[in-house]
Amino acid sequence: MPEIKRLFLAAIPLLICGIAHAQAPNQAVQTEANLMIPMRDGVRLATDIYRPANNGEPLAERLPVLLQRTPYDKTGERLVDSAMFFASHGYVVVLQDHRGLYASEGVFTKYIGEGQDGFDTIGYLGDLAYGDGQVGMWGTSYAAHVQANAAKLRPPNLKTMVLNMGGMSNGWDHKVRNHGAFEIQQLTWAFRQLAVETDDPVVRKMLELDTVNNWLTVMPLRKGLNPLSVAPNFEDFILEMMTHGDYDEYWKHPDVNWVEHYDDTIDVPMLLISGWYDSYGGGTIQNYNELSQRLDSPVFLLMGPWTHSGNTRSYAGDVEFGDDASIDDFRKEFHLRWFDNFLKGARDEYARAKVEIFVMGTGDGLRNKDGRLNHGGFWKYSDVWPLPETEFTPYYFHADGSLQTSRPNSDDSATTYTFDPQKPVPTIGGSFSSTSPVFEPGAYDQREAAGVFGAQKPWLPLKARSDVLVFQTAPLATDVEVTGPITVQLYVSSTAVDTDFTAKLVDVYPPSQDYPGGYEMNLTDGIVRARYRDRPDRQGLMQPGRIYEITVTPFPTANVFKKGHRIRIDISSSNFPRFDVNPNTGEPLGLHRRTISADNTLYHDADHPSHVILPIIPAH
Repeated sequence: MPEIKRLFLAAIPLLICGIAHAQAPNQAVQTEANLMIPMRDGVRLATDIYRPANNGEPLAERLPVLLQRTPYDKTGERLVDSAMFFASHGYVVVLQDHRGLYASEGVFTKYIGEGQDGFDTIGYLGDLAYGDGQVGMWGTSYAAHVQANAAKLRPPNLKTMVLNMGGMSNGWDHKVRNHGAFEIQQLTWAFRQLAVETDDPVVRKMLELDTVNNWLTVMPLRKGLNPLSVAPNFEDFILEMMTHGDYDEYWKHPDVNWVEHYDDTIDVPMLLISGWYDSYGGGTIQNYNELSQRLDSPVFLLMGPWTHSGNTRSYAGDVEFGDDASIDDFRKEFHLRWFDNFLKGARDEYARAKVEIFVMGTGDGLRNKDGRLNHGGFWKYSDVWPLPETEFTPYYFHADGSLQTSRPNSDDSATTYTFDPQKPVPTIGGSFSSTSPVFEPGAYDQREAAGVFGAQKPWLPLKARSDVLVFQTAPLATDVEVTGPITVQLYVSSTAVDTDFTAKLVDVYPPSQDYPGGYEMNLTDGIVRARYRDRPDRQGLMQPGRIYEITVTPFPTANVFKKGHRIRIDISSSNFPRFDVNPNTGEPLGLHRRTISADNTLYHDADHPSHVILPIIPAH
C-alpha cells in the first residue's frame, strides 16, 4: 500500500477493542424498497432501507443508521453496492430519492427545500425501532450538499457527516454564480439531468438534436424558447440563477449558502473533502476554516489533486500525480473507518493532523504510458490552513511581460487589449464539475486543440492570443512551493460600462523531448464581473476610461514550481464555457440582446502596481 494510503487510513483510530461489530463482514442483507417517508408538507419521499440479516430475518439489535439522499436514482448500481457493504458491516443503510425525482412525490427544484426534507427524514429515521437513534450521512457532490443543508437546521439525531466534494459555502461566488459571472456547468447539468430523467422519447430526441453545445452558441436562453422549457421546474431555476445577480436574500438562503449560517450548524464531527480541480474546492476550504473555529466536535479537511468525484484517480485531466494521489476503495473502507469511530466507538481526538493536502509538482515531467504529463506530488499535514509558515509574497506585473517581486517604477505603464464577446477565450481545464462533452475539468496544456469547445485552428497556445496578457517569471533558480490562497490585485479601465476580468495561475514547463513546445499547466483561475467590483449586493457600472482597482480570487492551490520552470499569470476577460460571456453592454444579466467589443486596459505602473499575492512556503 502506498505510504499516503497507509498513513491516511491510520489517521482514523479504529478503536478495535472498543468496537463490537454486529456481525462479520459480508453478512446477508435484507432490503425494503420504496418506504414512503412523509415530509412536513405531506409529500412522501421514496426510501430504500438495507438491514443486516441472519437466516433471512433482520437482526434484532438496534444499529446506527447511515443516510444518503440523492437526485441520481437510489437504485443505481454503485450506490446500492455501497449500501450493501455498509449494511453487511453492521449499519442500517438508507437511500432516498429527492422529492420530484424517480419514485418520490412532489416537484424537484434544485437546491431549494433540501434542508427541510433532510431534517424531516433524519427525524423519521431517528425513531426507527431497529435504529439506535444515531444517524450519519455520507455522499458526493449533490449528496454532500444536502448534508450541509440539513446540518444548518440541527436535526437532533444527526451525529456525523462525510461531505465529499459538496456543500458550497456561497452559491453567489462559486458553483452557481462566480463573483457576478454565471457558471455554465449549471446549464450543462440541467440539459444532462433532464435527458436522464425524462420518460418522454420525444424529449430525448429533441435533446439529441438541440444539444447544449449548440445552445451555448446563442446565449442567453430566453424563457419558453429553449429546450428546457419542456420541464418548467428545470427552466425556472436555471433562468433565475442566470438573471439573479445581486447578492441578496435569494443567495443567502440556507440551501445555497453556508457563510450566512455557520453559527446555525449542528456541532458534530465532519470530514470535508475536495480537490484542487473540483468545483467545490474553494468553498470546502472556507467551510473548514469557519466550522473548525466554531464547533467543539472535530472537523477535518482533505484536499487532493482531484477533479470532481475523482478521489480514486491519480490523475486530473491530462496530468498524472502518482499512485499516492489516489485513495483506493474510497467510498467503502475509508467511510467505514470513519463511521465505526464516530458511531460505534469513543469520540477520541485524532492522532494525526486535521489538514491533509496534496502538494502537486516534483514529478519528472515525462509523458507516461497513458500519454499524461508526470507532474507528481506529495502529501503534507498541518493543523491549520493556510500553513503557518506561509509567506504571502507580491509578484508584480511589468510592462515587458515579466513577473517580479520588485514593484514597477515607471510613471506611465499599461497594456490594452480588445475583448470581443463573439470570440471568447476557450476553457482548457479548471476547477468545475465534469460536463463532458462540452468541457473537461482538470489540468491541461494551455493550447487550443480539436477537442476544445470554441477552439480554432491553427491550434496555438492561449498565450498567442492578443486578448490574453501573459506575465511570467524568469526560469526559476530553485524549486518554489506555492501552497495556499491566491489573490490577484488589478488596476484596470475599459471603454465599456461593464466587462469581465479573469486571472489564471500557470506552471510553465520548459521544452523537453516529450513536450518540445513545453507544457503550460493550469493550476487555478478566477473571474470578476466589473459591475460587482466593489460589493456583491449592488451593481455599479463603470465609467469608461476611469481606473478601478479589482480583486480576483481564484481557488487556493498547492504546487511546487520546479527549478527551470516559470510562474505565470494570464489576464484576460473571458473563459468560456466555464463562465458565461459578458456582452460589455451593461444590460441586465442574462437578458442581453447585443454585444460590443471593449478595449480593456491593465495598468502596471508605480501608482497602479497590478500584482498577484502568492503563498510561498520557504524551503527547508
